[in-house]
Amino acid sequence: MKFVAFERAKQGTGASRRLRNSGRTPGIVYGGAGEPLLVELDHNALWHAIKKEAFHASVLDMELAGKESKVLLRDVQMHPYKQLILHIDFQRVDANTKMHMKVPLHFKGQEESAAFKIDHCLITHVVNEVNITCLPADLPEFIEVDLSGLKKGTSFHLSDVKLPNGVKAVVKGRENPVLVSVVAPAVEVAADPAAEAPAAGKGGKAGAKAPAAKAPAAKK
Repeated sequence: MKFVAFERAKQGTGASRRLRNSGRTPGIVYGGAGEPLLVELDHNALWHAIKKEAFHASVLDMELAGKESKVLLRDVQMHPYKQLILHIDFQRVDANTKMHMKVPLHFKGQEESAAFKIDHCLITHVVNEVNITCLPADLPEFIEVDLSGLKKGTSFHLSDVKLPNGVKAVVKGRENPVLVSVVAPAVEVAADPAAEAPAAGKGGKAGAKAPAAKAPAAKK
């Protein structure tokens, strides 16, 4: 994806507020060999861009003063309740330096799996994105996960994912976390009618009440 940025001369709270009022969003570009650079972007164009998945998980082409450079989106600060982007951060990309990114997972084949079609299991996506490291040229926009082989009583782990060439998963804590869980449906046990019926009394109908005892006659 490509976007246009402009150099920003002034900084500070007041300058940023005036910039937002004029329909621009303040930002910064840092990293690499260059010094941090203050920039501003058209807010409407940026608002539509951040709604696209590729803007968050791919190398972007930034045009600045007629020159293009490669950057990554690193942070977006949103207004608490307004549809307003307060600030945005980009990082320069070096083609020969590996980088760390969060990449979304796209699941497919769940409806064709035996766990779903035959056993009617509850399938839950525990993780929707993974941390990876790779060179900028190898960065995938997303990683496709095939769930067509899911079976009852199993789980889908990170090691079950086929990563693109040049891409390595970065795991913290658990070495092989669960991405998708498969839970068998609860089985309802039918009640036994015979067990629920009240026990029959001896020589009488079930549930019949015993006759009330007669009161003794009063003495004259």
